[in-house]
Order: sequence, then structure tokens, then C-alpha cells
Amino acid sequence: MDATTLRHLSRQLVRQLGMLDNQCGCMELTPVQAHTLIELEDTPVTVNEMALRLRVDKSNASRHLAVLLNQGLVASTPNPEDKRSQLFQLTQNGKDKLEALHQQLNNQVDTFLEQMDLDEIVQLEQSIKRYTKAIRAASNQQGYTIRPLTPLDNASVAAVVRRVSGEYGLTADKGYGVADPTLDSMSEVYQGDGSSYWVVEHNNRILGGGGIAPLAGEDSICELQKMYFLPELRGHGLARKLAVKALTFAREQGYKGCYLETTANLTEAIALYESLGFVRISNAMGNTGHDACEVRMLKTF
Repeated sequence: MDATTLRHLSRQLVRQLGMLDNQCGCMELTPVQAHTLIELEDTPVTVNEMALRLRVDKSNASRHLAVLLNQGLVASTPNPEDKRSQLFQLTQNGKDKLEALHQQLNNQVDTFLEQMDLDEIVQLEQSIKRYTKAIRAASNQQGYTIRPLTPLDNASVAAVVRRVSGEYGLTADKGYGVADPTLDSMSEVYQGDGSSYWVVEHNNRILGGGGIAPLAGEDSICELQKMYFLPELRGHGLARKLAVKALTFAREQGYKGCYLETTANLTEAIALYESLGFVRISNAMGNTGHDACEVRMLKTF
């Protein structure tokens, strides 16, 4: 699915759910006002906090809170932590209104779910969660660039590999990737057909990288190699973004699957690979030269 198709489906969904209407369901509430009440369900918030939660500007959030205040659905009190601001919370009328809204909309969605089997519902939930995470991740990746490795990057990439390996105790004497004799000349390694390596750059610094190369001793299988990220790069979703880029490249090259080896110390990496559809296998594949990596994983295309 491409961006045009997804945007088309999203528009149809928005329209069918009535999100372009002036009111939410049968309630005399706009969709934004309904979302505002929902955000007040658990805890009081300030105007600034509401603006952040709704992803709107402060004046927009303030205007909708003022309308709900005039309707008696919301009350305000001085913020004990900052006397210059107010805390907004639901009144009893607001709680009753919100409960009625929840019941009405839940009944509506139940009629939608009745059209789907259990496995389809599970898949829908997983896909919506993944899409939501992707949107959040994209907003946190401004200023970061993923680009192909160049000879000028060799020293920086090698330094990243050594630093991260040291962080997790993946020393050269144990047979991990940090011991590879080509570590300081990786741009030469990934020049061959079916190979590529990408780096993540921010403010002219190389903070991580990862690559794809044919798996020695196996036909039509590639290997995801040397995925290393400095601590300051983690948490932005860039490891997943790079891995997706690598897997897309692998498919375009005609590979039938992607293999990787890692170690149990790298729990975050294993969780990432599993989320991408890699499954653990009992036996090693090919000839990677990394006999210390006891976790083997494979994703077939």
C-alpha cells in the first residue's frame, strides 16, 4: 500500500465515522469538544497540557475549554503549582455527558466489530497500534538522516560498533562482530551486489547504522548485519526505520528471506526483530563467523 491509497482509506474512514460533522454522535458536542472531555476523564489539566494532548495550538484548546465551561460540563480552579494558570476538570454534568457519549459510541463500534471475525479484530488492533506508533516516531525523527555509508564514514561507524559492543560486553575475544578484520573499512565490504549499509546522522555525527549482505553459504538469503546504535539515538524509532529500509532493499534484490544473529544481552534488539516478523530458529544458517551469537532469527519474504 502506498501513501495515496492509505490517505484515501483514511479519508473514507473519517467520513464514515462522522468525524466531519458538527457534532459527535447524537450529542451536542463537536468532535474536538468530545476529545477534550475524554482527556479530562482521569485528571485535571491546564490549557497548555490540553493543547499538547489534542495536538492543537493553545488558543484552540482554550476556546473549546471556554465553551465547555459555559455549558457547565467543565469547571476550573487555580493551579496550585502555578497560580498564573487554571486547572480544568469535569463537573458531574460533564461526567454524565461523557458516560452517555461513551455508551453511544461503544454501541456504534460494536455494530462494526460484529462484521469481523476474531482474528480480523486482533489484526486490526495490532495494525492501528503499529500505525499510531509510526506516526509518533516520525514526529520524533526530525533532524535525523538515514543515508548510505561512504568511505568518509568508516572511522565513525567503527567507533560506534566498538562503543556499543563495549557497553554490552561483546568483546573481540569472544568472537562478536567487533572482531571482524574489515571493521575499519566497511564501505568496501558493502559495495558488492545485494549489499548495502546505511548510517544514521544527526548534526553531522554518525550515531548508528545497519546493513544487508548475502548470507555466505546460503542461496537467496541475506543477513541483517552490524545494527549498532549509540544510547543517545535510542528511543526515536530509528532502529526500526533503518531495519525496514534494509528489509525493503532485501526484497528488491530478490532475496527470499533475511537471517540475523544476536545475543540474549541485546533484549531491546530482539524485541525489535520480533516486532518485524523475525522468528527464532534453533540452528545457525550460513557461515557468519560469529559463533558467540546464540540467538538466531529468520524472516521469510
